[in-house]
Amino acid sequence: MSQKILIVGAGFAGVWGALGAARVLDGAGVRSSDVEITLISPKPELQIRPRMYESEPQRMAAPLLPLLDAVGVKYVEGSVEEISVRDKSVRVTSANGEKRSLAYDRLLLTSGSKLNRPPIPGLAEYAFSVDRIEDAVVLDNHFAQLAKLPETPARNTVAVVGCGFTGIEVATELPKRLRDLFGADAAVRVVVIGSQEEIGPDLGANPRPFIAEAFKTLGVEAVLGSGVVSVDADGVRTASGVRIEASTVIWAGGMRASTLAAQVSSRLDPLGRVEVAADLRVAEAPDVFLAGDVARAQCDDDGRYALMSCQHAMVMGKFGGYNVAADLIGVPTLAYTQPFYATCVDLGEWGAIYSEGWDRQIKLTHAEGKTRKQMINTQWIYPPAPNRAEALAAGNPLASFG
Repeated sequence: MSQKILIVGAGFAGVWGALGAARVLDGAGVRSSDVEITLISPKPELQIRPRMYESEPQRMAAPLLPLLDAVGVKYVEGSVEEISVRDKSVRVTSANGEKRSLAYDRLLLTSGSKLNRPPIPGLAEYAFSVDRIEDAVVLDNHFAQLAKLPETPARNTVAVVGCGFTGIEVATELPKRLRDLFGADAAVRVVVIGSQEEIGPDLGANPRPFIAEAFKTLGVEAVLGSGVVSVDADGVRTASGVRIEASTVIWAGGMRASTLAAQVSSRLDPLGRVEVAADLRVAEAPDVFLAGDVARAQCDDDGRYALMSCQHAMVMGKFGGYNVAADLIGVPTLAYTQPFYATCVDLGEWGAIYSEGWDRQIKLTHAEGKTRKQMINTQWIYPPAPNRAEALAAGNPLASFG
């Protein structure tokens, strides 16, 4: 009977984890009949989540079946609802409601994160998001319907709640997007609302002047220092009493790890991520490894931890895939390391800013930054071609540090 590696989730960590695991088995000459790798997800596609702020979000999915076939990874359609580390099995529910249990010898959990939606009155009923393709398509359709209505200040106003990375990219993309829909002369208004005192609090001081310049150039407003306390069909209200009339409210209030993380460990950080060992193993469940947004993993020798970002998920996924397969066949595992860190923030028609290092030293701005951002969004974060040699090479966790 073959041994089984299960990978839960087809996000960035899961896809590159599958490539990493397949590469180990290929290099060791292990036959697929001896060790099976299976990827489980609701759909055989990678949602290009970093692009959900753009128009036409239905285009932001990369098919996975040809790639998985090329490297000998099986695919199972369904959502994992339960993980039993005691029985070494997962419970999968398919789209038609069929339930089944799959056993594993090693498990790589890469179930990602979801938008944090606190119990603010009206948030669930009236706020849009760009968390998934399905959410972004609903927003896109909403804008198309608004374009058919008579022009009013509320119709032309969008309130973006959240002044972090996602909120900034959504807000700066909107002025052009709305004018394309409502007309070049439409008096569009975009307002970013944040409970923090500054835009991009986690981005640091260096990018902030450029973000402020982009906001001014694009006419994006900021209402800071007071969080939203209610949302309704006609707008939002902040804790300080500010009322913004808007037919569109977009929630960008931060992420939380998949709740599956709590089923494999009790050692969770405030974001719901599991504290993992250097090789991404779970202390309480040594046959389980984590990668991506569910893992609180130290990424360098200075004590920094990986962020919930695709650049960390992709590399961490390669290490997770390597380690889950290596551990199964008796090869030493690798300590996850990712000392290089870069940030590229899209700022709509203004351009983009690209920085390097955790202190975010600015390297490119305006049009040059935009060129780098477009390269990242349309090339670097997409899976490799379904060519076996190329795909297996993409799973090398050490390739980035040649």
